[in-house]
Amino acid sequence: MQSVFCIHNATVIAGYARMDRSAVLVEGDSIADVFSERRFAQKSFGSQVHLIDAGGAFLTPGLIDTHLHGIGGFGTEDLSIESILGMSRMLPAWGVSSFVPTMYPMAEKDMIRAIRAVVLAMGHEEGAKIIGIHIEGPFISPAQLGVQRIEFIQPVDLGLMQRLWDASEGHIVSMTVAPELKGMRELALFCNQLGIVLQAGHTDASYENMIEGMQAGIRHSTHMFNAMSRLHHRNPNAVGAILIQPDLSCEIIADGLHVHPDLIRLLFRDKPEGNIVLVTDSLKPTKQAANTPMFANDEEVYFENNLFYRARDGVIAGSSLTMIEGVRNLVRFGVPLESAVKMASANPARIFSLGRRGMISPGYKADLVLADMNFEVQMTIIDGKIKYDRNALERGIL
Repeated sequence: MQSVFCIHNATVIAGYARMDRSAVLVEGDSIADVFSERRFAQKSFGSQVHLIDAGGAFLTPGLIDTHLHGIGGFGTEDLSIESILGMSRMLPAWGVSSFVPTMYPMAEKDMIRAIRAVVLAMGHEEGAKIIGIHIEGPFISPAQLGVQRIEFIQPVDLGLMQRLWDASEGHIVSMTVAPELKGMRELALFCNQLGIVLQAGHTDASYENMIEGMQAGIRHSTHMFNAMSRLHHRNPNAVGAILIQPDLSCEIIADGLHVHPDLIRLLFRDKPEGNIVLVTDSLKPTKQAANTPMFANDEEVYFENNLFYRARDGVIAGSSLTMIEGVRNLVRFGVPLESAVKMASANPARIFSLGRRGMISPGYKADLVLADMNFEVQMTIIDGKIKYDRNALERGIL
């Protein structure tokens, strides 16, 4: 028998509107109804319906992270099914209902092993659902590496792309590329035929390169402002193209460290909010115990001031952000809560064609997050099943 429960007395941030003192009825894996607290009080529920009083807390769609390398000591670079499933188990505690495991550039044999690990993990998740695979490279600019490893960066190779696609059994959903590379137009046309979302990133592109990339189907971008050619008054370059072109969507890492809060406010002011996607780009040791050895992309790192740094040279290695922290930060930076939640749910759901996910509306999948006023996750529901409950014992519904 399918489970039925109703979360009431909630501040519902639905992905299209804010509804104070409202209720959401879940039947099986879907949202059956959304209604006011007044209407809830008038309804009669049978004993088979579990009632959950939200106490005024925020109820949002499940958060969707389309760019992360790992969490909790589990990472895509481990090349193992166990690590992908470990990521799935960890993520609901941070409000994530769906995610896209992201691969670093690696040797081809290792990249194929990493891809196969994700494919074989799909359908066996105990927590957040795997949407598909994001490959961050290897067709990126050596001039904008970030902390990617130079030995694995290479020119465009359609044969390699075909082999990666075959290994994925059609589950590559996105790829970060540098639009200026020779042969990129052919790659873009190939990937668009397969439905892969192409993202400009780790790129030294001129403005003209970016426009040509858009024409070929590169219409999303990776971690805006980071590892891309800077805005210049004589050539807007990659940053300028993303700011100027309203239909070129972008990721943003909202930790306040990768991008200054004032620049995030500028982006929100000038970019259609539906084309901004919150991501974490989190590394394998994110939320890992601090007294244990930490590695990311097969290099030792240390944690300081909310960032990871490479142990060998002190260079910033990456993010320790979670999605719920990103939403909280966006609100602190001045982005309205409703918009911040859309950037973490409805926007990625639309850009990645996830169908009936990313909003709280009848008929949509019951992916929900209950968070208090401090943005601490209280409960995460995925496909109508409670996958994380901070107060499970006192609720007595698990």
